[in-house]
Amino acid sequence: MILLTFSTENVRNTVITNEQGQIIYKTETPFKLVGVRTTTIQKIKPNDDQSHMQDQFDVLGEIEWHKFTSSKFRYDGTEVEAKQFIPRKGLLGRKRVFIGPDSRPYRWDLKFKVVVLSRDDASRTEVARFHRATLGIVGRKRKAMLQVSPEVAHMMDTIIMTFIYVEKLRKDKERASRSAAASGGLGAGL
Repeated sequence: MILLTFSTENVRNTVITNEQGQIIYKTETPFKLVGVRTTTIQKIKPNDDQSHMQDQFDVLGEIEWHKFTSSKFRYDGTEVEAKQFIPRKGLLGRKRVFIGPDSRPYRWDLKFKVVVLSRDDASRTEVARFHRATLGIVGRKRKAMLQVSPEVAHMMDTIIMTFIYVEKLRKDKERASRSAAASGGLGAGL
């Protein structure tokens, strides 16, 4: 398994490193009081020139977040609405499906505490799973990490972009559920 570690669970503002501690991706979402917020996802640029000791990054893509209309993905010179790129599936919309660059169907399941990526076919083979950070009260302290199967390493950029999107959705649902419970409501349907 490939392990990617996140500097924080806030996936819209984080640094993602590989097992050797090398920064592979980073995300940034500037704060805005009003208007649309956009997450920029950057990917490390291969550096063959040893005279440049500074990491260089290319913009992999952007996610423009909308509350009342479909959010938008921008990558490879295209812009596509989330409802077309990674539409809801299932009764409560807790699944998001997409076609990978390998032309195979994949599905993110937004569980209560984690998101899991699997092939959206009869095999339902799990290919990625997010592990939240632990404080170390029970067991070892651990930063948040995404475990990815080597068999889908060829589409890591797509996995990262779609993961940022679904984890933000999952976190929003979790927050809504907690706030409904705190106000004595029945809770938001998860």
